[in-house]
Amino acid sequence: MGCLKIPQNEYVLAGVKDDAGVYKLRDDLAIVETVDMIAAIVDEPYSFGMIAAANGISDIYAMGGKPITAMNIVGFPSESMDISVLSRILQGAQAKLNEAGVILMGGHSVRNDEVKFGLSVTGTIHPEHIITKGGAKIGDRLVITKPIGTGILTTALKADMLPSPVTERLVAQMSRLNDKACQAMLEIGVHACTDVTGFALLGHSCEMAESSGTSIEIDSKKVPIIPESMQFAHMGLIPEGMYANWEFRNTMVQAPAIDEDTMSVLYDPQTSGGLLICVAPEKCSALLQRLHDLGVSQAAEIGRVVEAAPCSQIIVL
Repeated sequence: MGCLKIPQNEYVLAGVKDDAGVYKLRDDLAIVETVDMIAAIVDEPYSFGMIAAANGISDIYAMGGKPITAMNIVGFPSESMDISVLSRILQGAQAKLNEAGVILMGGHSVRNDEVKFGLSVTGTIHPEHIITKGGAKIGDRLVITKPIGTGILTTALKADMLPSPVTERLVAQMSRLNDKACQAMLEIGVHACTDVTGFALLGHSCEMAESSGTSIEIDSKKVPIIPESMQFAHMGLIPEGMYANWEFRNTMVQAPAIDEDTMSVLYDPQTSGGLLICVAPEKCSALLQRLHDLGVSQAAEIGRVVEAAPCSQIIVL
């Protein structure tokens, strides 16, 4: 939060360093709050609405919470774009809210030069069952629940270079809720979690390592990657955010033997990415099995948590 000083409060159980804020109401109940807003990354308004809604809800799932209500947040160029476009965005978002069992309470809109849409979301959680990104323990296994590479593919989509079947798979992945992944980690029991979004797999791994006081080893060959993203990365179709992620985290990431295309995907900013979970080694197989049983078919073990020596690092193998 830069130089902004955040007041401390005994009822705030998680805050600015986590994916969502958690406020304790009573000994057995807390609320989880988050807000997110994104620019239109696909042209079809209904699909964009679904993706933005899934993305907005994700932080609640990352904390282990249950989303219950939401408010729409809209930026729309009403003087240059037909209002029917906004209607389709809202319809797509509503369909995803219905799927998640979330009640829309209202929202707010402003005129803007480009389309932007998102949600503020409120959920519930037991104060003793909060899952933060800072709970990773040495020896934990690292599990990711969705393939990466969406930022590169949406860049290719904007360049009209993405085949229709790939676009359909991309939209399906980005609009998929993380509810089943959350269910599995709550059933099995895990130590830490975050969702993989704009800071990319490596950036969010860095946050987890720093918050936990550990280092993380990632086996790049085990990371599920959307195949076409490697092809477009090799062609140079790279989102601007990838370069920002690489520059920001390169001093913390050690990857001397990894090729540039793979690193581009590992630093690729994601939209509505999967959950990144740290789980005890003896529970890893059970977690993966439960994820697969629930339809999270591409979930994979990709690394482990190790001792920080002398400081937190991400080691890519």
